[in-house]
Amino acid sequence: MATRVIPVDPFDLVVFGGTGDLARRKILPALYRRFCAGQIPKEANIIGAARSDFDEAGYRAFVRDAITELVPAILCTGDAIAAFCNRVHFIQLDAREDDGWETLAQIINPDRIRAFYFSVRPELFADLAERLYRHGMASGETRIVVEKPFGHDLASACELNATLAHHFDETQIYRIDHYLGKETVQNLMAIRFANMLFEPLWNSQYVDHIQITVAETVGIAGRAEYYDRAGAMRDMMQNHMMQLLCLIAMEPPAKFEPGAVRDEKLKVIRALDDVAPEDIVRGQYDASSDKLGYLHDVGNANSTTESFIALKTGISNWRWAGTPFYLRTGKRLKARTSEIAVVFKDAPHSIFGADAGRHANILTIVLQPNEGIELGVTIKEPGPGGMRLIDVPLDMSFAETLGPEAELVPDAYERLIMDVIRGNQTLFMRGDEVEAAWRWTDPIIAQWQEKGEKPLRYESGSPGPEDALGLMYRDGRHWREIRE
Repeated sequence: MATRVIPVDPFDLVVFGGTGDLARRKILPALYRRFCAGQIPKEANIIGAARSDFDEAGYRAFVRDAITELVPAILCTGDAIAAFCNRVHFIQLDAREDDGWETLAQIINPDRIRAFYFSVRPELFADLAERLYRHGMASGETRIVVEKPFGHDLASACELNATLAHHFDETQIYRIDHYLGKETVQNLMAIRFANMLFEPLWNSQYVDHIQITVAETVGIAGRAEYYDRAGAMRDMMQNHMMQLLCLIAMEPPAKFEPGAVRDEKLKVIRALDDVAPEDIVRGQYDASSDKLGYLHDVGNANSTTESFIALKTGISNWRWAGTPFYLRTGKRLKARTSEIAVVFKDAPHSIFGADAGRHANILTIVLQPNEGIELGVTIKEPGPGGMRLIDVPLDMSFAETLGPEAELVPDAYERLIMDVIRGNQTLFMRGDEVEAAWRWTDPIIAQWQEKGEKPLRYESGSPGPEDALGLMYRDGRHWREIRE
């Protein structure tokens, strides 16, 4: 299966925080892979900007090491890496100091697309935006890419949006959520809106419930300071999981274009039901035989920050009224997996009798680690002796379908960065969308802050707190097993 590659126009891309972990692990490897695919023109320039004491040769060595470590070996030829590094430059500057900014302004080409990736902590966003504006780099074809978190609550999100809007138009701001760049997330829209098979069934008449799970086996090592201020609700639920919920629940847009898609996502957020206190479970991972607990990892024995959250909500509109949505995410769970499961209702009447058992059709969209789509159907168990029903999957795994080419499928950052250069905002969040998400999230956080309740403890390597099971058991349902 060959992937069609459409080259983008020449551009200058500046990565602020160009020596940081995100740049090394994701941004630079993504750009290199697009270069190898022939999508990045030879005239393009990639400029790392940071306080680090690098010269250009030193930064190119840094880039070379990152590529060699993190990109599949099949792409890591000496000639390709050398050709890519020739497009890479470095500027030493500080977001809050004046040195280096005039030099940056001089090497940026004013007659081409200019993209500035804010791969820095959020408190520096305003400083970067102001200096880009002051030095004449905020007009025309300028685009800025902003990493999450987009605020800490509604007030700070509104303040951040206002700060960016003071210097940039909304059409120039790309709030990036890498989940939206995943191949299977985009396939979710194709499944819904390009197949007559599913869209007529995509409503409360036929769907029993929907589960969204993002489970991680890692703890919060290396992110303790940030994570203990944010927690699972702010770090995952308000953004990544909210976006997945929007894509699974939104109405068909009139066109597949940025404004139409984002309008429909915003309607979903605004229609979300409030979450009752009894419909939410917070947890905090404890130690296990070979892992330390959350309190040790953050160095705060009194922390009440959650590393796990599960909740039940609904959407008050004609399509989804009465269909529950169950969402859960957590650290140090039994397996690493992200999936959306659309569980369809049972047949209204079984002609096979009770002995055949009851079975449901489930459409599962797996986002990680093994991207793919699976549809569970019910068939007769082979063999004589009566009608016995079993569930079997009809599945499409990218790894199995594409074989060795699966490694070459563009990852989320590759796709999203190229969308920035193309000026396509479809997979990026709009300012009013971010604010609407916080408007739903803030009251939930305020509930448990007022009560002062501590999260429930759960053992590292488990599925999470036992109480989370009750969210579904009391409704006669159960969570899908967390498995890779």
